[in-house]
Amino acid sequence: MPAPSPALLTVDLDALVANYRTLERVGGVPVHPVVKADGYGLGAAACAERLMREGARTFFVARTREGEQLRTALGSGPAIYVLDGCLSGQAGRLQGADLRPVLNTGAQLREWRSAGGGACGLQIDTGMNRLGLRPGDAPEPFEGLDLVLSHLACADEPTAPMNARQRDAFAAVAARYPGALRSFANSGGVFLGEDYAFDASRPGICLYGGGPEGRPDDRIRPVATFTAEVLQVRDVPAGESVGYSRGFVADGPRRIATIGAGYADGVLRSYSPEGRVWIGGALRPIIGRVSMDVSAVDVTGLEAAAGDAVELFGAHRMLDDAAAAAGTVAWELLTSVAARVPRRYVG
Repeated sequence: MPAPSPALLTVDLDALVANYRTLERVGGVPVHPVVKADGYGLGAAACAERLMREGARTFFVARTREGEQLRTALGSGPAIYVLDGCLSGQAGRLQGADLRPVLNTGAQLREWRSAGGGACGLQIDTGMNRLGLRPGDAPEPFEGLDLVLSHLACADEPTAPMNARQRDAFAAVAARYPGALRSFANSGGVFLGEDYAFDASRPGICLYGGGPEGRPDDRIRPVATFTAEVLQVRDVPAGESVGYSRGFVADGPRRIATIGAGYADGVLRSYSPEGRVWIGGALRPIIGRVSMDVSAVDVTGLEAAAGDAVELFGAHRMLDDAAAAAGTVAWELLTSVAARVPRRYVG
């Protein structure tokens, strides 16, 4: 059992499934969920196990260790691809856990084949310049290759010309591998149209409640709710300050609630001064500087008391809006929720 904590992350697995079905319906092709970074912080095993019951049979992680942990949780059924590929000395571990590397370089391909090979993917860099082989360096078809993929750089910007350029480059290279499944669309790519779908989509953030364009989208349901308890409420007279370095000075009498979540829990320090939380039926500002274990909220005019719940993001404070207030994106906000915050699964 997790230790008692005033902070809590609640994960709605029914909402996860609803988003999975939406991505299936919109994309028109099978959804192969990305569950790297411990399921974007929500728990890879719990999320993947539920999605397996809904029909998912292929998953993506980033690291070999993530793949090993997921294989232990899911058993021998699904295909698990490792996006890092076959790093030096890792081939035996990948094979031992029945993991499929997504090969990104000629050296990785040679490492994998020299160890006996097996089922694997191949990543083509169509312009993101992150991982993968350039189209001109793509190898001839080889035994074991069952997946070819690329990654969109601007999928959250539907009108960006780069989307079509990458799509066309990917289609040309993928045609060299007629026996391999083609995967191109990430979360945003699913919503770009059927010519981006190819054979299977590879969504991440939209499964977990983030919008395809970095803002709330009515088609995507909130999955994670990050809450904290009010630990104490106090009256602060005009002229007094709150928190480190006098980060907030009251310009009049204020009622301040101290909540049990700080940057060690995943409440980013960059929330100040734009952060808002949902308490007592209203959005109220985070004030002063976020501390390691606590944050301060202005609850002037509200009936707030110790033990009340405050929502940092969820159904009332949407994930993308909370991220924008912190000057970041939903991906970072979700993966910043610390391991010390207990996870509770519903649905």
